[in-house]
Amino acid sequence: MELPTAASDAVRQKLKEVRGTLLNLHKALLDSERASYELIHGNVGSPAAFLQLLINDPWFAWLRPVTTLVVQMDEALAAKNPPKTERDFAQLLEDTRALLSPSREANDFWKHYSGAVQRDPGVAVLHDQMEKQLT
Repeated sequence: MELPTAASDAVRQKLKEVRGTLLNLHKALLDSERASYELIHGNVGSPAAFLQLLINDPWFAWLRPVTTLVVQMDEALAAKNPPKTERDFAQLLEDTRALLSPSREANDFWKHYSGAVQRDPGVAVLHDQMEKQLT
């Protein structure tokens, strides 16, 4: 049985870079969705109120896969025992690529995500940056 080897520095560095861009994209998506939400429902009073909306309101549920991916990357990069393998890191990169690419299915995430990319230039720029990093 072959033991997994620790992730190479190059793959670790690539995941760190993608994670940084994904985190920026996540923030831009949150800001964009908050602005859309506030146009319809009025101003969200505080950061705590916004956090409650993120957790509980169906309006923001589609963002959870991005949040989950950022957390998974954080955990993988912080893991010491046992060390994450190059394959683990590559899978996170592939998961990111799959999530942020057009889907053959008209799934809820892709409908919302593509809408945000089309309506918000900041999100579009970060989407393009992410695509370049993942190729």
